[in-house]
Amino acid sequence: MSLARIHSRALAGTDAPEVTVEVHLANGLPSLTLVGLPDTEVRESRERVRAAILLAGLEFPARRITINLAPADLPKESGRFDLPIALGILAAAGHISASLLARHEFVGELALSGELRPIRGALLMAMAASRAGRTLVLPRASAAEAALWPGASLAQADTLLEVCAMLDGRCTLSVPPPPCMRTVRAYPDLADIKGQLAARRALEIAAAGRHSLLLSGPPGTGKSMLAARLPGILPDMGEDEALEVAAVRSLSANGLDPEQFWMRPFRSPHHSASAPALVGGGSNPRPGEISLALHGVLFLDELPEFDRKVLDMLREPLETGRITISRAARQVDFPARFQLIAAMNPCPCGYHGHPSGRCRCSPEQISRYRLRISGPLLDRIDMRIDVPSLPAQDLQRAAPGEASAVVRERVAHAFARQLARQGCSNAELQGSTLDQVATPDEEGAGLAALAIERFHLSGRAYHRILRLARTIADLDGDGVAQITARHIAEAIQFRRGL
Repeated sequence: MSLARIHSRALAGTDAPEVTVEVHLANGLPSLTLVGLPDTEVRESRERVRAAILLAGLEFPARRITINLAPADLPKESGRFDLPIALGILAAAGHISASLLARHEFVGELALSGELRPIRGALLMAMAASRAGRTLVLPRASAAEAALWPGASLAQADTLLEVCAMLDGRCTLSVPPPPCMRTVRAYPDLADIKGQLAARRALEIAAAGRHSLLLSGPPGTGKSMLAARLPGILPDMGEDEALEVAAVRSLSANGLDPEQFWMRPFRSPHHSASAPALVGGGSNPRPGEISLALHGVLFLDELPEFDRKVLDMLREPLETGRITISRAARQVDFPARFQLIAAMNPCPCGYHGHPSGRCRCSPEQISRYRLRISGPLLDRIDMRIDVPSLPAQDLQRAAPGEASAVVRERVAHAFARQLARQGCSNAELQGSTLDQVATPDEEGAGLAALAIERFHLSGRAYHRILRLARTIADLDGDGVAQITARHIAEAIQFRRGL
């Protein structure tokens, strides 16, 4: 046959749309034309495919070859189309059987020797191929990731020749073994933190209700240590959450490690991070740190040192849990349901309020430093807590605090109450549901009204106080229908913070 069709997959955000690789051989001067909106990596596949076919001992047809990647309006990137292009050329030339092509999808980058190299997004492609009812043939190095999708039909190969032999019926490709679905917890322990009882309490409330938190204090008081221990007190992810996290991780430059399937992400970008690095972007949009921290923690240390315009890009994702990246030709949506933990010094030198009196910053310098963080962003952060310097005797004599396992048990019980009551975390409460489950009693409502008037709180800030109070009640196990003044008072204290 002079025409062959091979099924493959592209990547568009967190989707893996189908791509049909059509190969036509015609008489004429030998040439190879590649159409269908390929980028540079795909156009370079001509040379990789030619060398791989020849070095595998197969014949490369000396004819006029036209390769179309359909649909034509979908951008095609990366080397994952090498394998389907090579198979299409061989099938069109009659060198391999085409009878099994319709039941399979093929992805994989070819080395010049014909070996198959790993690809990005294997899990997303396995999900899409499974829904289409086809078997996905992919490199062995990417098969463990694809096998995370339950019920996926997969076949793994090491070389182009193995795939050709399978299509000719001369052998069968092996199926990747089921993944080891064990829980691995490798987080630092909260027992390492000495003192800082208020900060530990704030961290526990933040974990129980998925609230955002801003830690402020002099250098060396434990702000980064506290943030690093937050994932260790969060409840374990469910399978749906873990699969969603794994799908986004598979799109990253570092790929997905199947052994970290059950681990909540903890992302800590440097303050020099650009806007595309933080929220996602690029000509072929990829997820940024806020998406890679999905269902986990995004820790921004030295918050005022980030570019203000970059920080302000967090405002919409903090509210909606999604980020839409728009380009002239298309829009891509990425999930961004992350928990923000930020840390900062109280002034440029870092020692404002320190018992040593080392700070020499003027009030104007302190105000200018804090104004690097915009008001609208601060208004979206649920809790703000001071982390003071501890006296020497507290550091030397203080007994270890509660271990992460003990705190995590309380957090898990509080979160279970939220799921049973409204089906989501307290931080996600909106509208009428918030009114139903977080209505304060008469004394609590009066205290909240006084706080709004005295501190000039916005409507958003008031609702965040209600969510915080609801979480405090859940964590304390009160089980009350209404929020009391005690809950409101503690919520206001953590809300005001700085």
